[in-house]
Amino acid sequence: MRSFRSTAAAALVLAAALTGCTHEGGSIAMGPTGGTAAEGGTATMALPPAATPNWIFPIGAPGYGASYNYGIQTLLFMPVYDAVQLKGELTTHGPSTLGLEPKYSDGNKTVTVPLREGVKWSDGKPVTSRDLEFWFNLVKANKADWGSYSVGTMPDNVKRFEAVDDHTVRLHLDRAYNPDWFTANQLTLMRALPQHSWDATTDGGGVGDHDRTTKGAKAVFARLTRHAKSLGSYGSDPLWKTVNGPWRLAGWRDSGQVTIVPNEKFTGPDSERPHLDKVVFKPFTTADSEYNVLRSGGVDYGYIPPSVMAQKAKFEDKGYRVDPWEGWAATYIVYNFNSTHAGPLMSQLYIRQAMQHLVDQKAMSDVIWQGSATPTLGPVPVTPKSQYLSPSMAKNQYPFSVRTARELLSAHGWKTRDGIARCARPGTGDDECGPGIEENAPLEMTLLSQSGSTETTNMMQELKSSLSRAGIVLAVRQQPLNSVLGNSVPCTAKDPGCDWDMSFFGTAGSWYYPLNPSGEQLFSTGASANFGNYSDKKADRIIRAVQYSPDMKAVHQYGEYLAGQLPVMWMPNPAYQVSVIRNDLRGIEQNPTVTFAPQHWYFVKNDKQHTNDANNKHAKKGAAK
Repeated sequence: MRSFRSTAAAALVLAAALTGCTHEGGSIAMGPTGGTAAEGGTATMALPPAATPNWIFPIGAPGYGASYNYGIQTLLFMPVYDAVQLKGELTTHGPSTLGLEPKYSDGNKTVTVPLREGVKWSDGKPVTSRDLEFWFNLVKANKADWGSYSVGTMPDNVKRFEAVDDHTVRLHLDRAYNPDWFTANQLTLMRALPQHSWDATTDGGGVGDHDRTTKGAKAVFARLTRHAKSLGSYGSDPLWKTVNGPWRLAGWRDSGQVTIVPNEKFTGPDSERPHLDKVVFKPFTTADSEYNVLRSGGVDYGYIPPSVMAQKAKFEDKGYRVDPWEGWAATYIVYNFNSTHAGPLMSQLYIRQAMQHLVDQKAMSDVIWQGSATPTLGPVPVTPKSQYLSPSMAKNQYPFSVRTARELLSAHGWKTRDGIARCARPGTGDDECGPGIEENAPLEMTLLSQSGSTETTNMMQELKSSLSRAGIVLAVRQQPLNSVLGNSVPCTAKDPGCDWDMSFFGTAGSWYYPLNPSGEQLFSTGASANFGNYSDKKADRIIRAVQYSPDMKAVHQYGEYLAGQLPVMWMPNPAYQVSVIRNDLRGIEQNPTVTFAPQHWYFVKNDKQHTNDANNKHAKKGAAK
């Protein structure tokens, strides 16, 4: 997600590319720091509406890929590489990661990963290259059940995994790759898992090298996945007590409330040792319920609905600061191209074009999101600005136009009667409805939409009304986020669960990119996060080009092509949240990739003058943005 460099010794300090993440002086805007730290205390952070953490195993399963699951996992299990903030800039490695700077050689066909030495698991065993090999063996044998898998990428692109020594691994790749893309989007997938503790095929069975055979790796993975699906036992299950991060789990309720406390056996850098005694991640069913608790002082780090941005001063008067959390994300509605009902409709580009012309992103942002959302115009985020966005991608190919939408449908044989567009010219010709669409078939579909947000509810109703102006009938069914994700998995038309037409899970952004906004996980044929079964040979080809070539033209071609092809319906991209944070809670860094580092948080002692100075400084920063 930062500057591409073609040299093997590429330094992956990535802040230069995202000017939106570099608000001032080339660094990411951060909350107030300083003050006299008061060690200890409990901080409560509100989770997004209807967002219930439900996966602890650091190998995510399809349908369990919500950002808050990953965010919590990285606090317990140190990531090998991640989008981390170092001196106010984003990079892939720093004090919070196990991996040091990777080294590329052999014409970028080999990458050597050095590991931080001296890091131990909470049971006293050292973290070694064997723990990375354990992860690799598990995902290689179970890639179809791994939520981050995309055909041809990790682990397919690794011909041989080599443990050079206890603190060095080497990946021999199947071809030359762009070092920046490979580090940002492939090495960040790697995890260190406690092989000495988890490598058993049955509960109570002996730990061994079972992962080194395909059969054994499948059995080990099945056991770990079974435990991961037992949400109510997370707090007591001994599996999850073996951690190497700065935090350990103190409680994980079925409701989704997660409590973490410092890992007293943490052996990572001193800068990553927590200051607080406890952090509670608190779920809420709706934004309104969170808002009520926030107003009563029940959370220290929460959010307000964009609709109440006008009341910002009230929170500031009560000792809070208000700071929108901008995300490196795209927001969209998924089309299910294999839908048993609407698949033939979704497959017609002209229908997708007509529908996109009926999405009034500016009005939705201004009225519903109170200006806190930006347009999604394609697979590359428009904001924060980056080198990945070409000038043409910054322009809306499908501006709001009811007239254009109607003309597109009419030109392909649709006529509106009683408010419903129906196919009047079935067939496969250029001026006919298209394959699989029968005469008199109505242009109607059903949308599964995330519940819990007034803004999302209003946006879906606005979309429904807008589509109806061209005779398109949209039925909206709202469900909790986890239900929407669980019911929107890749499927074939004959599957019983493939009767859904469209799906929305973007109240806080649908997809948060790794450091490079490539689309191999989203839009490649067969990718696990390609929930709508989109498949296009040209798209596959240009997505691969992004992975191989350091030439920025490859990224631009990808973005421009997918922006026009509409594999999904682009929707306004809201800020991850409009954060409201206690003034005396410091050290908070609102990372655009939506991870968090509560080990850096701390409360300050009562220092009224310092607090006022910090607040004034922060207010000036906000005005500058």
